[in-house]
Amino acid sequence: MATAILQQPGTTAGKTPAAKPKTKPNRSFIHGLATNKKALVGMAIMAVFIVLALLAPVLFPGDPSRITAMASLEPDADHWLGTTAKGQDVLALTVHGARSSLLVGLTVGFASTFIGILVGLASAYFGRFIDEALSLVTNVFLLLPGLPLLVILAAFLPPGLGTVILVLIVTGWAGSARVLRSQALSIRSKDFVAAAVVSGERAGRIMFREILPNMASIVMGTLLACVIYGIGAQAGLEFLGLGDVSTVSWGNNLFWAGNEGALLTGSWWVFVPSGVCIALVAFALALINYAVDEVTNPRLRKIKTPRPATVRTPATTERSAAK
Repeated sequence: MATAILQQPGTTAGKTPAAKPKTKPNRSFIHGLATNKKALVGMAIMAVFIVLALLAPVLFPGDPSRITAMASLEPDADHWLGTTAKGQDVLALTVHGARSSLLVGLTVGFASTFIGILVGLASAYFGRFIDEALSLVTNVFLLLPGLPLLVILAAFLPPGLGTVILVLIVTGWAGSARVLRSQALSIRSKDFVAAAVVSGERAGRIMFREILPNMASIVMGTLLACVIYGIGAQAGLEFLGLGDVSTVSWGNNLFWAGNEGALLTGSWWVFVPSGVCIALVAFALALINYAVDEVTNPRLRKIKTPRPATVRTPATTERSAAK
């Protein structure tokens, strides 16, 4: 009696069907960052600087600007980063400088991003006259040259940490507002937003409960970029002598190093630590920004598919035994 060989569609006799590649389910945002190498390295670097900034009064109690040793000492066991031309400990100045620089950077970043969210959402949602007015104001701030405006505002306002923060917020919110407005405009035209409008939801609820959660990735990237801008711009202003020279920060450390001729005398240990700290913080925030893009952008996700398992058939077993 003839026997019928039943085969699955897409297979041939003597071969097993290939295993279907398994795709990983969508992971949460926090879990994605926790498993991303760039995010882990960036967050580890930022954690070190934040811990040092918080423990600065414990590690180096008292005034870090006080004279503790001879002038222009090279790094040794007593002073790990040497001393300045005045005899100040460079390590104490660098650790205490993290407090001011990180405070300014985080404050400017959150404030600029918050203003950008308000302006971008209002401009995209209401449109018409409000959009034209807010876009005009944003374009004016974007067209103004940034560095000269920073210099003018810092020169005419009273010196202090609050003045530096205010100046950086005034000159730094327009770029984030422009980016967030463009993203909000694309979400504004979605069906779920139109359904919320038709159902009678209030404008504030639609903007902050319907549109804003779908902009989480771009908001996070904008925040990190604003923090980098705040730290770098503060260091630039203070290096030009437009900040409060009585405070201890990385920018003021570079300012005093230039005034005291550290470059001319070859005292590299005076200005290198503060410059390296600024570069490391910017590098860490950039790594976190890249990680956010990889986690939130499906095109950048790396999905590994397992290789199909090879099943030995009697024919292949006999051939391998013969060999």
